Amino acid sequence: MFHLTLSQQAAVTVPIGSDLSLRRSAFKAPNLNFREKSWAPVLTLDLKANSSLRSRNVVCMSVQQASVPKVSVSPLELEDAKEPPLNLHKPKEPYTATIVSVERLVGPKAPGETCHIVIDHGGNVPYWEGQSYGVIPPGENPKKPGAPHNVRLYSIASTRYGDFFDGKTASLCVRRAVYYDPETGKEDPSKNGVCSNFLCDSKPGDKIKITGPSGKIMLLPEDDPNATHIMIATGTGVAPFRGYLRRMFMESVPTYKFGGLAWLFLGVANSDSLLYDEEFSKYLTDYPDNFRYDRALSREQKNKNGGKMYVQDKIEEYSDEIFKLLDNGAHIYFCGLKGMMPGIQDTLKRVAEQRGESWEEKLSQLKKNKQWHVEVY
Repeated sequence: MFHLTLSQQAAVTVPIGSDLSLRRSAFKAPNLNFREKSWAPVLTLDLKANSSLRSRNVVCMSVQQASVPKVSVSPLELEDAKEPPLNLHKPKEPYTATIVSVERLVGPKAPGETCHIVIDHGGNVPYWEGQSYGVIPPGENPKKPGAPHNVRLYSIASTRYGDFFDGKTASLCVRRAVYYDPETGKEDPSKNGVCSNFLCDSKPGDKIKITGPSGKIMLLPEDDPNATHIMIATGTGVAPFRGYLRRMFMESVPTYKFGGLAWLFLGVANSDSLLYDEEFSKYLTDYPDNFRYDRALSREQKNKNGGKMYVQDKIEEYSDEIFKLLDNGAHIYFCGLKGMMPGIQDTLKRVAEQRGESWEEKLSQLKKNKQWHVEVY
């Protein structure tokens, strides 16, 4: 069983056209430091210095994109379906998958623990970016003795090809739900989240019952590869956006060549709580014209009024730009705990009114145009 740290995973660059055996072997090597050497030559071209090149009409992809080799994926038949797969495995007949790896994502100063969990479904539970899996933890339902636990839904944090680019795994981003007694301040394991603790405690080779995939609201619209996508996440709500961004910037998908703008706002408590930060930072370096990334660290940053910096404060900071993008057809997505939405809605309403617009009318129009996507839990 192979085990890979996220930092290695994020920095791997595999040459275009590489076959599956090369990709598999790349991930098996335990002691390689992928950060020190680039596997593929990086093209650098100074257009300012070379006026003869600049004056010619050269038709090619941008130099920025040419310098970043993408990872080949398979099987490409996963692109053929016209409709997303839905509820292939129902709660009464879940699919038994296998845990590949469990990785702690956060640093020592993060409040709580968040894990990245890779699950091998053998290609039997295909999904699209933005969908969710249901997980049925082992044991019986305390409210219905003899019956299994209820299904818990988790947004999938990988593309349809999975973290190994072969269409056989899915990844989940799970925060361990721990209950502390308000009087004693001590953890009460009897009230801890059953499913999140099962997932975070699982080991490679463990079996896991999954249902789904489910959900259509967060599917990535791909009809316009040059569209703008504004993604707003708190904590593990970043899961579907990791999938979108890998599809846009990491994978070589013949039918989807992203040339638009992806703008991610991520709200967490502090720097140690950032999720997939290396991966996102790499896109920022590789695709500066197509990706923007703004972090709101509530315990480390202050908003303009001197209070804690929440994701809605970041939205307000860039509100003029965001509203203009929405007016021009941008998609906006929200994912995370449902407590995030009132503050965000209040901010957007206030900004709209300052601009002399009615937020209710604007929101109604965004929903009608299918630009507004919300999945909160």
